[in-house]
Amino acid sequence: MPMVIRMFTFFALVLALVTVAGSELATADQAGCSRRTCADVGYTPGTLTAAFMERTPGGSWLASNSASVMPEYRYQLSHPCVVDDRENGGCRSTDFRACAAGPDQVVQDLVIERQRLIQADGTAGPLDVPAGSQVGSPVGPWDRIERACVDITALNPPPSPDEVFRYFRTLPLPQLPTKQQPPGNGLVGLPVIFFTDGPTTQTFTLDIRGFTVDITATATTFTWHTGDGTDLTTTSPGAPYPDHTISHDYASGSYTASLTTTWTATFSVDGGLTVPVPGSTTTDGPPVTFQVLQARPVLTNPFD
Repeated sequence: MPMVIRMFTFFALVLALVTVAGSELATADQAGCSRRTCADVGYTPGTLTAAFMERTPGGSWLASNSASVMPEYRYQLSHPCVVDDRENGGCRSTDFRACAAGPDQVVQDLVIERQRLIQADGTAGPLDVPAGSQVGSPVGPWDRIERACVDITALNPPPSPDEVFRYFRTLPLPQLPTKQQPPGNGLVGLPVIFFTDGPTTQTFTLDIRGFTVDITATATTFTWHTGDGTDLTTTSPGAPYPDHTISHDYASGSYTASLTTTWTATFSVDGGLTVPVPGSTTTDGPPVTFQVLQARPVLTNPFD
């Protein structure tokens, strides 16, 4: 029978993807479940469930909960860390693979397992069916099919960290300007002070496949391109004199300086747990051009 399972037990899988530690799987977000149809299916924690699996021509798999006939099996799809933790008492996997996915598509590296269901005629393939068993009930052990890239979009799981990262990279993050002191021209022997006064945090609310995703971006690294071939990398946006922390000495000449900002982020789904977005992105601020002049002392007659 088709099942619509939007279970926030999958958020445990999200955490496993972030921490790569099956032992740190979280429990379901019951507040999120109350807003959707959730099912207490009693499968292994940290898995998704599916009623139907189909292999695609490219060799990957497509999972859904829609089947035109009584399904022969039920399926559970587990992150490799979940299976490794279940079988070995800890995640030792290191060969995680990236699965290609288009916009609004969720494709993940998962272990596919299946268990037979009792059919309408009361049989379950070659397995013996216990007396009194109901049609559609599972029987027999879980059998592993393979580990593969599985398109789980139709199961409508909460957005994964990798999926959120794809959106994060497209956000209109601030392009922080480069400020310098002294303003205008500088002098040889007098360091030029750099800082930025743009916003270093930004919050965005997105709709991803019907889920409300809050992303908080934070500027974590600042790379100051001084214009003379030197890059200064800091974790501070700097400050103007006298609280300045970033400065650079120049020879005389004309220079164009700019700032590249590296952004990282955290996100939450439907007001649930806050977890990191994997990876970072950068923005380049507008450049500023200035002259550094050589000051020369000149003797004058104070009585002239």
